[in-house]
Amino acid sequence: MLSLVRQFKDEEALLNFGRAMAVCLTPGLVIELRGELGAGKTTLSRAIIQFLGHKGAVKSPTYTLVEPYEHIQPPVYHFDLYRIADSDELHYLGVETYFNDASICLIEWPDRASGLLPRADLSITLEHELLGRMLRLDALTDKGRKVQECLR
Repeated sequence: MLSLVRQFKDEEALLNFGRAMAVCLTPGLVIELRGELGAGKTTLSRAIIQFLGHKGAVKSPTYTLVEPYEHIQPPVYHFDLYRIADSDELHYLGVETYFNDASICLIEWPDRASGLLPRADLSITLEHELLGRMLRLDALTDKGRKVQECLR
């Protein structure tokens, strides 16, 4: 598996990458977003969601766990599982209904729901660097490889 690695000097560069990535996304994708607090997971999600047509603010769904953007095409469900204490909480949310062939799911902190989520197509890891951020994108399925190829 070949990783796509990019370095960003500032938030604007990361937002530009998110916009470029949004062009490559297709319905049915599951995308994991990994990294420490403040690494840029929500920033990247915001760029994707706004490029796909959402006009308002995009906040981290830390307390709601999922923020639906059903008015854009394709619909996007943005998850933040940081506050999940027990993965069984996801069953109460009906989380399985969000994962379908018509929507895109962006999942921050996917390890908190280990074994309960469908297999991701893409895994994106963001890390702090001295003067910015480093992003590593790994394609985990054929659909993910198509996105990775589109970004090259």
